[in-house]
Amino acid sequence: MKDSFRQGMAWLHTWTGLVVGWVLYFVFVTGTAGYFYSEIDRWMKPELPMATPYVEPARAVALAQAHLQQRAPDADSWAINLQGGRNSPNLSVSWRDRTGQGEARGRHRVRSEVLDAAGAVVPGAPPRDTGGGFVLYRMHYQLHYLNYDTAVLIVGFCTMVMLVAIITGVITHKKIFKDFFTFRPAKGQRSWLDAHNVISVTALPFFLMITYSGLVFFLFTYMPAGLASVYGIGERDTFYSELSPGFTQVERSGVAQPLPPLLSLLTEAERRWGAGSVRNLSVQMPGDANARINVLRRDGANLARSERLTFDVHGTLLDAPAAERAARATQNAMLALHEGHFAGPVLRWLYFVSGALGAAMIATGLVLWTVKRRPQQLKAGRTSFGHGLVERLNLATVAGLPCAIAAYFWANRLLPATLAARADWEVHALFIAWALAFVHAALRPTRRGWCEQFAAAALLFALLPLLNALTSERHLGVTLPHGDWVLASFDLTMLALGALFATLAWKLRSRASAACAPRRDEGSPEPA
Repeated sequence: MKDSFRQGMAWLHTWTGLVVGWVLYFVFVTGTAGYFYSEIDRWMKPELPMATPYVEPARAVALAQAHLQQRAPDADSWAINLQGGRNSPNLSVSWRDRTGQGEARGRHRVRSEVLDAAGAVVPGAPPRDTGGGFVLYRMHYQLHYLNYDTAVLIVGFCTMVMLVAIITGVITHKKIFKDFFTFRPAKGQRSWLDAHNVISVTALPFFLMITYSGLVFFLFTYMPAGLASVYGIGERDTFYSELSPGFTQVERSGVAQPLPPLLSLLTEAERRWGAGSVRNLSVQMPGDANARINVLRRDGANLARSERLTFDVHGTLLDAPAAERAARATQNAMLALHEGHFAGPVLRWLYFVSGALGAAMIATGLVLWTVKRRPQQLKAGRTSFGHGLVERLNLATVAGLPCAIAAYFWANRLLPATLAARADWEVHALFIAWALAFVHAALRPTRRGWCEQFAAAALLFALLPLLNALTSERHLGVTLPHGDWVLASFDLTMLALGALFATLAWKLRSRASAACAPRRDEGSPEPA
């Protein structure tokens, strides 16, 4: 009975992993990149100044308010981003001009500037139009070219299936902890199974957390009955407005009223939260009697996504976060765990490595499916359509997607700055490159295809720092002496990824003189 149950779990683990494996690989790769979306944003906007000397929050707010009152007194909104943390290497201000009415009001009119310690604007060209790292982050749950609700449902279904695959995988491997210390190279199917087991056990707690918390993220999309029973069908906006009442839009009164000193509001916020806890101040309708000032907190010690204080034009506190109930606090904690809001540099890199291991776990599982069934194909004397299709999908997904993401970064540097819809074309370049990987996988012998696509990924990533040096002034020769480790780390990470994919390509070719030659039993790459 036990063996029968375990065999049933093994069958379920195998087929659930295969059915959604390609989508989950895409989700893990793009989601892992999303842990550094702010850093990727900076690299993809080389026109922005490098990190400037630190300005104390009190002085920074006073300088920023004076600058905005002079630079954009009639703006629709202001934002002051204080230095501190990974998102704010510089003191920056931005504003949205009032242009048009209704939904068109302020569209495409957001302007930003970086200020130095004296309140002067740091010279720099306007940043290029780019989706930056946030596009990659958004892809891991929104996919692309799909309706938002459809994409979220697809990703949710795949995530639920992955949770089933993880649980059945634990049940299937009765020697799971022993398997963690076992890897036998150059043993064909055994090696792929060992690699899959070692990777799976290494970050198993992370995989369980990231999968379950991903489902919690879209709780009311996947389980809308509870919300609908209380608020009625189609009344989701009412629920969210009650959940976050401070974000209610206020219309202009038309009566002029100067703002209070924002320094006093910063002082009140720091009295409540502690010194250095404020990261952002935003002003809706500056200069109007109905102006609203929001002070935002992002505290690494707090698992909540954010806290906010809202003041009126007289400096009176209108809205402060109420004490969270247990259910809301639990959800916030799960969301913060999923996105790593509380993570410092070391822990964020641990998130990144764990996400990369998740992608490797899925990749080894997909390859293992074909390796395990290859002897049956050889015995039959031909490769079935289904087996050949899985092999080529594995190649184009596992090796082709990294090539496509590298192409996204190349497009950021090569597309003309004046190109219309430039940010969209960066994303188009990613998917065009990925489509070419599928064409290549369909036309080339599969064993050669693995070598060639890994080699292409190695070249694309390794040459990115050179391309960066040829097309911008934010290359390693400048960023390292300046001590701007965010920009320097991006180039260094690209070199490391290039070395990784070059090693994979070299190991595949070094198996034997015929490792990449056409054969009747071609298929997935043999382990080195």
